[in-house]
Amino acid sequence: MSGLSNTFVWVAGFALSAALVNGLGILAIIRYREWAEKSKSYFMCFAAGILVSTPLMLILPTAIQKTFYAGFAALVGFLFMFFSNQLIKRYTNKKEAAFGITAAEGIGIHSFVDGIIYAVTFQASVLIGVLAGTGLVVHEFAEGVITFLVLMEGGTSEKKSGVYAFLIAGLTTPIGAFVVYPFVSHIKGSALGLMLGFVAGVLLYVSASHLLPEARGYEKKHSTLAFLAGVGLALLIVLTKLA
Repeated sequence: MSGLSNTFVWVAGFALSAALVNGLGILAIIRYREWAEKSKSYFMCFAAGILVSTPLMLILPTAIQKTFYAGFAALVGFLFMFFSNQLIKRYTNKKEAAFGITAAEGIGIHSFVDGIIYAVTFQASVLIGVLAGTGLVVHEFAEGVITFLVLMEGGTSEKKSGVYAFLIAGLTTPIGAFVVYPFVSHIKGSALGLMLGFVAGVLLYVSASHLLPEARGYEKKHSTLAFLAGVGLALLIVLTKLA
């Protein structure tokens, strides 16, 4: 029971931290718009570095140890995110006021999935949870900024955009974690391996196909260094743990 409680504390701590960082991103874009817009690409690149490294070094190998079919689950996770994003883009039109709402709905679903990832990864191990969680928490700053901006672009007032952005992109993460945790906490063996494989696919998509391309769209002088810093941090934590 003690171990279960400790796992929940980790999950809750990271999920609530994600909401806090998301809120800080929203406050920054409201009060310090120029700095927030300049900095968001660095946050995304750093987070992408961690989120590319963690599935490849830890999550997928751990999942494969539990079940041979973890690789198939990773493919399903990747394709799930790919087609989800394709569906969102299909019904998103920047020329219409509905753009902000539609894009925000997609971000809300993505944030809810982030919460699920916390529950699954910490169930596997604290190391995997901390690495995946760190990358997810860091990218919440940029996600808060982006959610606010798409709502503003959709014609929502500044005050409402700030409130809605936090509800959509901030609170959905702890909600996802708390809703799923009671079910995930009882999963072991091959079933946990399949869930970890799915999570690995999701993280690889989010980092390589979402964060990095979007960050490179706002190319900054040191964005590559920020990405490598994220990779380096993940490597350092893993090698320190294995030493």
